[in-house]
Amino acid sequence: MTIDPSIFKSYDVRGVYPKDFNEDIAYKITQSYIKLINPKKVVLGKDVRESGPSLYERIEKSFLEAGVDVLDIGTVSTDEFYFAVGNNDVDGGITISASHNPREYNGMNFCKRNAVPISGDSGLSEIKDMVLSNNYSVPKAKTPGKTEKLNVRDDFIKKSASFINVESLKPMKIVANANFGVDYLILKRAVELFNLPLTLIPLNEKPDGTFPKGPPNPLLPENRKETLELIKKQHADLGVSWDADGDRCFFADENGNFIEGYFITAILAKELLKKNKGAKVVIDPRLIWATSEEIKKSGGTPIISKPGMTVIAARMAKENAIFAGEMSSHFYFKQNFYRDNGIIPLFLILEMLSKYDTTLSKLALPYTSKYFISGEINFETAKKDEIIKKAQEEYNDGKIEFIDGLSVEYPSWRFNLRKSNTEPLLRLNLEAKTKELQEEKTKELVKFIKDNS
Repeated sequence: MTIDPSIFKSYDVRGVYPKDFNEDIAYKITQSYIKLINPKKVVLGKDVRESGPSLYERIEKSFLEAGVDVLDIGTVSTDEFYFAVGNNDVDGGITISASHNPREYNGMNFCKRNAVPISGDSGLSEIKDMVLSNNYSVPKAKTPGKTEKLNVRDDFIKKSASFINVESLKPMKIVANANFGVDYLILKRAVELFNLPLTLIPLNEKPDGTFPKGPPNPLLPENRKETLELIKKQHADLGVSWDADGDRCFFADENGNFIEGYFITAILAKELLKKNKGAKVVIDPRLIWATSEEIKKSGGTPIISKPGMTVIAARMAKENAIFAGEMSSHFYFKQNFYRDNGIIPLFLILEMLSKYDTTLSKLALPYTSKYFISGEINFETAKKDEIIKKAQEEYNDGKIEFIDGLSVEYPSWRFNLRKSNTEPLLRLNLEAKTKELQEEKTKELVKFIKDNS
């Protein structure tokens, strides 16, 4: 079997099922994972995708044959998977997921003990090499491993809720869009567990791996519309949505305006730095002005890191940072094994709305009124490297950085142009100090990219 090496991404494995990624390939990858970390016991989970059960069965078989015990946590969000690995005496784990990718994709996400991520820089490249060179097999054990089922949901919710005083929450009405993942069920269970005064208005709340409304990615503007309209129709206090595997959390205010993850990072950093003066906060290079300014103003130190769910977690651990936020709405917490979580940010925002008797639009206003952003603009092109190089030449009078892709900064505007780590796309993000300049420069860059594609 010929395996397409491009399924090995910077921080996980993803491919179209069954053409590029299937049970046989998953088996070989699992064998390589076993060879890499030599586990005795692992966590195994999956998201809601249709191909999940058969992939799960094959990966489980790979573990059991090698004498590795399996903690079967069933269909979970990715942050529940991280919690299960970090909270149990296991050597690591795998969850079967392709996050926000379209229905036809699936993949694998890997951890070591304590939910430490495995990425291209920390073992995934070795796994790739073993698989592609047919050097993956491990001997069958004389005594096969055993499977034990474990429901982690309630403990996961309790851990997430420990970041706030749940008794401080005031009555609120929330539109909750699960994008056919499990997060509405998690939030509903949290309301039951803690008797929270929250009225939930569900949207796409039933888990469904066919994703009947298209790719389960709230970053796509077309995926936000129904959430924003329902907020206005129901006069809700805010809206929250998740990608299908639930590790990213997206917000909309009481007026039905989407609040970018960039601005949510600034809001959360300000709050968390009140109790952690002088701490470090990790941000990504796509958009930096609002977050850097707030972190410094709040007594913290901003650390700009290459983005990515495994890369950021590793950088946080290295820097001993208390928090990290990406404009893609991944939010990471030191007290959560340095991993991202889609429920903790919601709890923190709800606590802030209650404690300060305010609205989300008011919390965001200091940033949304000062910095104007393009939103992430994606381009399908085979000339990604050439375009980045030409953009560097075209804008060589600006301050240039290469933390991830190309970042160019001028006094009143800046942009980042990078290749996606998860999809075959070139991504543009731009910010400016006036709306007019943002619109003008976005138009200019879009034309430049299209002209050179």
